Amino acid sequence: MSGLLVRRAEPADFPAVARLTVAAYEADGQLKGENGYAVVLADVAGRAETGEVLVAVDEPTGTVLGAVTFVLPGTPYAELAGPGEAEFRMLAVDPAAQGRGAGEALARACVARAVELGCTAVVICVRAGMAASARRLYDRLGFVRLPEKDWSPLPGVDLLGLRRALTAEG
Repeated sequence: MSGLLVRRAEPADFPAVARLTVAAYEADGQLKGENGYAVVLADVAGRAETGEVLVAVDEPTGTVLGAVTFVLPGTPYAELAGPGEAEFRMLAVDPAAQGRGAGEALARACVARAVELGCTAVVICVRAGMAASARRLYDRLGFVRLPEKDWSPLPGVDLLGLRRALTAEG
């Protein structure tokens, strides 16, 4: 993960974040048959208004390699988070930059942010049948399946709930 900087996205980053998020979801087959979800993914400014959009940047070049949206319960993009929990969504890494640690750096930054805010857990939802590499990442970071948080926003789109309990140290 050396050479990566995770920071809050700036408006100048929004076009790159929109492009790479849509590209990552398309490359993973997650936009097949979706009704307008690419538009939601591309609305980085909207996400930044009510959550924190974080980016992983290649330090030598300044290139945005990945992004994630960190939210708290009761905000428009929170789907699973309950009292005391934080959530992250739309974790995406540019397909050309995958394997460089940007996804893990972003997930770890969300966990650290939740600890900083005094949250008791971080929750996420992932598409059933997600890539094995993503599942290994979440397992390695201590996320466990929470079937009671599974849900389906559209027919044929099954999302699995994952949760990581937090301590003051993370």
